[in-house]
Amino acid sequence: MEEYKKEFIEFMVDCSVLKFGDFTTKSGRKTPFFINTGFYRTGSQLSKLGGYYARAIKDQFGLDFDVLFGPAYKGIPLSVATSMAISDNYNIEIKYCSNRKEIKDHGDAGILLGSPINDGDKLIIIEDVTTAGTSIEETMPIIKNQGDVDVLGLVISVDRMERGQGEKSALAEIEEKYKMKTAAIVTMEEVVEHLYNKPYKGKIIIDNNIKIAIDEYYKLYGANN
Repeated sequence: MEEYKKEFIEFMVDCSVLKFGDFTTKSGRKTPFFINTGFYRTGSQLSKLGGYYARAIKDQFGLDFDVLFGPAYKGIPLSVATSMAISDNYNIEIKYCSNRKEIKDHGDAGILLGSPINDGDKLIIIEDVTTAGTSIEETMPIIKNQGDVDVLGLVISVDRMERGQGEKSALAEIEEKYKMKTAAIVTMEEVVEHLYNKPYKGKIIIDNNIKIAIDEYYKLYGANN
C-alpha cells in the first residue's frame, strides 16, 4: 500500500471522520464503521484532504482535465480544496465548479458556482462517499445540460465496498451505467489491512471484535464485483 494511503487512513482517524462501533446508514443498514466527512472542519484539515484527493486523482486519472465538479453540498469544499492542492503541488490550474440546490436568478445567475462548464471540457466529479449513487443521478443531468462535456470519472475518499442498488458495488454500478471510471483514495479493505491489530498512537483501532463485526457486515452487504 502506498504511504500516502496509510497517512490518509490515520488522518481520518485523527479527524474523527472514520469511526468504529454501532451505526445506521441512511439506507437503514446497521454498520460497524462510519465515515462522516463533515468532521473535516479546519483550514489545515481541508488543505491536507485536498492534497490526498489530488494525489489520488493524479494516480488514477492523470491531470489532463479542465474542471473538478463537486456536487452540493459536501462536494463544494472538496472541489475547492483539491483544485488548490493540484495548483500548489503540481503547478497545474484546474477550474472548480459546483451546483446550487436552487437556481439563482440575479447577480451571478444560474445553477452553477465557480467556473462555467464549456463544450469540450474534460471533467472529473469529486465526492466524499457514495453508497447508492443517488448524488450522481442528480449530478449528471446538470453537467450534461451545460454542453458537450467529457466526464472522465468520479473520485471519492473511501470505497465502502458494499452493494449499491443491486449486487455490485455503488462504484461498479456507476461505472457500468455512465461508462466512466471511478476511484477512491482508499478502500475499506485497505483501511482494515492498515489498522487491524496494529497500534496507532497507543491504541488498537480495529481489534478482533470489530474485525469480526466488519466481516459479518460484508457477508450481508458485501458487493459482488
